[in-house]
Amino acid sequence: MRRKDNNKWYWFSVLFVLLYIPSVIYDVAVGDRPLVERVGLVLVLLAYGVGWMLIPRWLWSGAGENFNTLACLVLTAIGLVAVFWLGMDYAGLMVYIMSTVAVVLKPWRAIAIDGSVLLVLAATMYLTQELPRDGDRLATLLSVSLGMLAVGRMIRANQALSAAQDEIASLARTEERTRLARDLHDILGHSLTTITLKTGVARRLLESSEPDRALAEIREVEHLTRQALSDVRTTVSGYREVSLSAEVVGARAALRTAGVEADLPHAVDNVRPELQGVFGYVLREAITNVLRHAAATRCSVRLGATWLEVRDNGRGVGVGEPGTGLRGLSERLAPHGGTVLAGPLADGGFRLRAEVGQEAV
Repeated sequence: MRRKDNNKWYWFSVLFVLLYIPSVIYDVAVGDRPLVERVGLVLVLLAYGVGWMLIPRWLWSGAGENFNTLACLVLTAIGLVAVFWLGMDYAGLMVYIMSTVAVVLKPWRAIAIDGSVLLVLAATMYLTQELPRDGDRLATLLSVSLGMLAVGRMIRANQALSAAQDEIASLARTEERTRLARDLHDILGHSLTTITLKTGVARRLLESSEPDRALAEIREVEHLTRQALSDVRTTVSGYREVSLSAEVVGARAALRTAGVEADLPHAVDNVRPELQGVFGYVLREAITNVLRHAAATRCSVRLGATWLEVRDNGRGVGVGEPGTGLRGLSERLAPHGGTVLAGPLADGGFRLRAEVGQEAV
């Protein structure tokens, strides 16, 4: 239970005790029993009432089932002492601990304890010939115990539901953090790699006294930085969608800037519509790694209805290592039932292939 609910139920228990136990204490205090007996009875009743009020605090502290059972047994014993001392007319005092046992303990423990109390009371009433007169008290205690057993099951079910909801919320937060990290990696990795290449080209052009071409490259860098900033904003907001056709255009421009011969498709219509977004991410990550790691002079991209393959003639390194990029691609393809294969080629170069099984689409 949450702390707010804890306080509510605690004060409810206090009010419940004040309904009956103080009146019993008053009857004992003004009764005609010997003083020592009256003092002893008052102390037993106080221990019973205060202990019953403290049980919610013990339960909410997470003490454990065994400790709760022990606490309930001790209070049950105190309650029985009070009832036997006062007489069977006060058997109703047991409703406090019996209802608590039925709510807080597991059903089989609650049935064992409350059933034992009922048997003890019934046997005592029978032996003292008070059963016919006080049998209705036993019936009341039995009905209250059964009702509180149902309440206890409902409370435990609500607690399990609340815990499940908290777990779902935690998983949702984790998934959102993972999505954000993956998207930022894909977006910024590609954009910053391209920006680095273009600024390098612009620097070399300035050094070779070609200011017009250098200016054109710097304009493209400015455009890329603005686009990257926009992508980050929309990614954080969760609204960004990747277009495979746009990624093909961006890949061609990035490869051209890096001096890599690009063999890319001119259309993506043959790719299933539901896979174009995820394949756009795959293509972006693959091209980013070609630019970063491959040292290639040629890169080719091939597309099918349910697959995408990127090859280069570089030094055979790339996203094949189990790093952030490959994990991110695997996570993106998983909802579609797809897989990613990446590794060096036998005759040199590197290949990355993403494929979705026909049954998954």
